Amino acid sequence: MTAPTLMDYDEAVGKYEPVLGLETHIELGTASKMFCGCPTTFGAAPNTQVCPVCLGLPGSLPVTNRAAIEGIIKIGLALNCEIVEWCRFARKNYFYPDMPKDYQISQYDEPLCVDGHLDVEVEGETYRIEIERVHMEEDTGKSSHVGGTTGRIQGAEYSLVDYNRAGIPLVEIVTKPITATGERAPLVARAYATELRELVRSLGVSDVRMEEGSMRCDVNVSLMPRGAAEWGTRTETKNVNSLRSVERAVRSEIERQAGVLDAGGRIVQETRHFHEDTGHTTSGRSKEEAQDYRYFPEPDLVPMAPSREWVEEIRASLPELPAARRRRVQAEWGLSDLELRDVVNAGAVDLIEATIAAGADAGAARKWWMNELSRRATEQGVELAELPITPDQVARVQAMVAAGELNDKLARQVFEGVLAGEGTPDEVVAARGLKVVSDEGELASIIDQVIADNAAVADKVRAGKVAAAGALVGAVMKATRGQADAGRARELILQKLTAS
Repeated sequence: MTAPTLMDYDEAVGKYEPVLGLETHIELGTASKMFCGCPTTFGAAPNTQVCPVCLGLPGSLPVTNRAAIEGIIKIGLALNCEIVEWCRFARKNYFYPDMPKDYQISQYDEPLCVDGHLDVEVEGETYRIEIERVHMEEDTGKSSHVGGTTGRIQGAEYSLVDYNRAGIPLVEIVTKPITATGERAPLVARAYATELRELVRSLGVSDVRMEEGSMRCDVNVSLMPRGAAEWGTRTETKNVNSLRSVERAVRSEIERQAGVLDAGGRIVQETRHFHEDTGHTTSGRSKEEAQDYRYFPEPDLVPMAPSREWVEEIRASLPELPAARRRRVQAEWGLSDLELRDVVNAGAVDLIEATIAAGADAGAARKWWMNELSRRATEQGVELAELPITPDQVARVQAMVAAGELNDKLARQVFEGVLAGEGTPDEVVAARGLKVVSDEGELASIIDQVIADNAAVADKVRAGKVAAAGALVGAVMKATRGQADAGRARELILQKLTAS
């Protein structure tokens, strides 16, 4: 099969208007599954967290997990949705090996949460992403295709299925069509997925670890010629599992679809797979319509009718949401919009806030996390929060700096020691002998020797060239291995050389 010619991205968005839709699946972090008591621990040995209910054995009956319903209501409220007063589950019938009972308990035409929105900002402009529905279902099992080169069923020698995941509470969040994004369409998609992940994480209902599959995005893209009134045929790129890949999948589909249309072809409604290595999508299968799933009301579960009192209790329990928190910390920390964006993108808000709570001032906390520690995280290829150092330890280093026991150069060495596993900041200082030289007599003696060794420079200072004192300060710092207070050293040097 010949690969389609891709159109240059700028040309594509010049000719066509993208229309997006995002369907995001989020596994809730409940202790047990949606309709049975099986544990939900990630990484357990295959098929060890199963029972007759989640395996769909004859005679087994599901029971709804109250904690999961509370979790989806929290998500719905945080997304500004209406929580309906009555809804029910449905059976979504399909015959794939990852669902052992050959149907999935989901919600069809009567979801629990409807008509919400989430605002995201891209390049200084706010986009309101309207939410069509938030509904509850159970997750499927996980298929592994062994052999072949792609990890997919095509070309595999055989397949294995792990049913541990089958039955885990799964929330699906479906947007309404997202229009008027133009060339920013990939960025808007990524911003939405990013904000949604942060929002759900703040609620404490899921760890939303995309690398573990607890958050997965299906990306719908269609194109229509500029000035047209009718939307184009959409494709759905399934199970995109990183924020960067959401952006890349949108961009790739825009380039591919534009190339197909420009060559006189037509877009087929289908699912597609995104390939991390190439950044492109390939065809999956023809997209089913609702009638193909033969939905009907789930006969083994009663309808849900969450009381208004319960919903309001849940609303009152919601934590500070990410957007409100960003506004607060920006004001409290005195950040510009650009500085706030950098802090958020670095994943440093929690770390800085915890460091401030441990006693550091906001400016110092931000400085250490966003400069020294961010640099080290980049060098190690890890997230900032994954560094083996705590906000309490960062605050302790800053306390020593504020007390004059360390200067910034020595503080960086302390961070180096803590990250290397040499102990607490105090233990690293003691083991490496890093405290600032604070004995005035010792410092004065070192300065006398530096002046004697650099007589020509000292004469320049005596003659009124005060800037030359910088060379003497540098010599003092070298002699003390950076452990002198540079400011105090300069004061003493000038006192000795300019005294009348």
